[in-house]
Amino acid sequence: MFIFFTVILIAICLSMDTFSMSLSYGLFINNKKEIIKLSLLVGIFHFIMPILGMNVGTSLKKIILMKDSLIIGILLMIIAIEMLWSIIKKEEYEPLNSLKEKIIFAFTVSIDSFTTGIGLKSFHINFLVITSIFFIISFIFTFLGLSMGNIIRNKYGTTAKLIGCILLFFISIYYLIS
Repeated sequence: MFIFFTVILIAICLSMDTFSMSLSYGLFINNKKEIIKLSLLVGIFHFIMPILGMNVGTSLKKIILMKDSLIIGILLMIIAIEMLWSIIKKEEYEPLNSLKEKIIFAFTVSIDSFTTGIGLKSFHINFLVITSIFFIISFIFTFLGLSMGNIIRNKYGTTAKLIGCILLFFISIYYLIS
């Protein structure tokens, strides 16, 4: 029972950055169907990435000398700058229109699940149970973040977008220095 509780706590911790990024992106998504699709995609990535991490992570970490947090930080910084630029130019910024953009978002918020997968070998429960828990919790956190961001955008408009951009900027800084 303790191991099961530990897995749930790990899943919640892995989903916290997902929630904060989803909150920022939710400021730009109008459609509930898109929110559900993106939440499912993030959940699927949180299901797959630990499996990949368990199977190939150790070998890959020897090849890629860059820390995961640095990769995430760079990607988020680029996204934050692009969002800020669109606010300055008064463009309507919809960062997740294409499937490619949605996959990049899902990958970015799930990369920590990859590295976590490396260490999950030590748990003595079915790995599919663990990754299913990751899927469910990340889906919920993504859905809540996107939905809350959407509500905030409808209420506060451009100010909310700017706050979301600043939040994303600080999250990227956090990853760059961690």
